[in-house]
Amino acid sequence: MCSTCGCGQPDDHVKITVPGENKVNKNQSDNIHDHEHGADAQHNHHGHDHGHSHQGHDHLHDHHGHDHDHDHSHTHDNRQLTLEQDILYKNNLLAERNRGYFEAKNILALNLVSSPGSGKTTFLEKTIQLFKDGPEVAVIEGDQQTTNDADRIAATGAKVVQINTGKGCHLDAHMVLHAIQKIEVNNDSILMIENVGNLVCPSMFDLGEKNRVVIMSVTEGEDKPLKYPDMFMSSQICIINKIDLLPYLEFDLEKAKDYALRVNPKLLFFEVSATTGKGMDEWITWLHAQTQ
Repeated sequence: MCSTCGCGQPDDHVKITVPGENKVNKNQSDNIHDHEHGADAQHNHHGHDHGHSHQGHDHLHDHHGHDHDHDHSHTHDNRQLTLEQDILYKNNLLAERNRGYFEAKNILALNLVSSPGSGKTTFLEKTIQLFKDGPEVAVIEGDQQTTNDADRIAATGAKVVQINTGKGCHLDAHMVLHAIQKIEVNNDSILMIENVGNLVCPSMFDLGEKNRVVIMSVTEGEDKPLKYPDMFMSSQICIINKIDLLPYLEFDLEKAKDYALRVNPKLLFFEVSATTGKGMDEWITWLHAQTQ
């Protein structure tokens, strides 16, 4: 279980698959639970068995030698905080490993984050279609279940690998490490990582990306950046999608941008419609500039 954000339950299974390959079962090596990162970064991620002995684990207090009817009014805030910091520290070490790999191969890695329904996958499809003359685009898809989005990306001809997180609500650096081992991401290319639809937990987990791209749509309300400030604060780019619907909605585009800039004055905006293609040229031009 991920103690940092509370996601995950026993018997969850993270699966990493490439569309078209044989389905893996939960006992195969693509199930990355109870994994090890080496002596300096060992942890059981989501879904480990809670039936193990608690002796010797500093994150739980020892019940030996005292009455179990004691008053539970005390808190373990300090221990919970220590465990949270430990998990993020280990994730950040792996994120730096990923980042070094991307830099060595001159891969532009982008972490796409949003709430469900913002149009991330449609935006990715349109980006790949318009970027045919540019560097290769590979995709890591993150969802709790199904390979639906990976199948859509595969239909564009792009390399894609699917991460299913079970009850997990975000990708982490270790999942991304395993995913890039499943597909060959060429030098001088772009890697788009579509995170699980969630504007809370993914903000805490560095994946080793060059830029974090937060996507919001005009159907969600102008105050999204104020409601989820951590995600907008940790992003460098903000895509405002579905602008083709503006004539039919009471959405103030300038107010939405103002709210976002209050949280993060350095945000770079792209106003697009992934469905019609409006505004996508500016985004594609920016991508080309980053890869030159």
